[in-house]
Amino acid sequence: MNRSRVIILVLAAFAAGIAALLVRGLLGGGTPAVKAAILAPAVSTADVLVAANDIQPGTALTPEAVRWQSWPKNSVDSSFITGNGDSSTADIVKGAVARAPIVAGEPLSTTKIVHADATGFMAARLTPGMRAVSVAISTDTGAGGFILPNDRVDVLLTQQVSDTPRRFGSRAILSDVRVLAMDQTITQDKDQKTVLAKTATIELTPKQADLVSRSAASGTISLTLRALGDNANSNSTLAAKARDDKSDDGQVTVVRYGVAHGGLDRGE
Repeated sequence: MNRSRVIILVLAAFAAGIAALLVRGLLGGGTPAVKAAILAPAVSTADVLVAANDIQPGTALTPEAVRWQSWPKNSVDSSFITGNGDSSTADIVKGAVARAPIVAGEPLSTTKIVHADATGFMAARLTPGMRAVSVAISTDTGAGGFILPNDRVDVLLTQQVSDTPRRFGSRAILSDVRVLAMDQTITQDKDQKTVLAKTATIELTPKQADLVSRSAASGTISLTLRALGDNANSNSTLAAKARDDKSDDGQVTVVRYGVAHGGLDRGE
């Protein structure tokens, strides 16, 4: 075979190979390029206790008001309440009260709630704009010891109005007042229990607080327990303020020896 013919055959084979590659590329053949998949790193999470719905300041927490939520560990603040998802929410929120507004889905923190044995518990229970006032009472003037926190009461003032004969007058100076706390103890004497009441802490507007303080200095304060359903204005700050606003000049007339004297300011 002569040399020129060999060269022609080699060139023809080379051209045929190039043509085959071009046709294969046009027809979409060939092995697809392999791309390395980059996997996102797994995010480490923790179970954080969050509000199941909006919670207002002063609201006592219940297991239904909270739930566990998975939260990125690198975003968990030291003040958040954490657990393992199986932790009992009833034990965690027992005796706890919201001291600031908490929106649904917001993590509960030690700065947003307070427990009954912690400083600030009473302040957290107060309705915004109201004041906590303690008044000295006895078992006789406190409904026999049956008044408990969150009950509603009327506040009575009893004064001596005459010496001869000795007469006393009593009137309700406030109505539908919320009881915040009762300082009372129970003693057991054989088969009889005795309730000893010393003070009651009630929730009042600033004007009502001023009235009760001055009333306590001029007479005896008593509390009368209201029926459970007889509290149309319960937890209503606006209603309490409205009673203040619609009051007259605030004077209660005290009659002594048949003569009217200026007396205490009225609370409503």
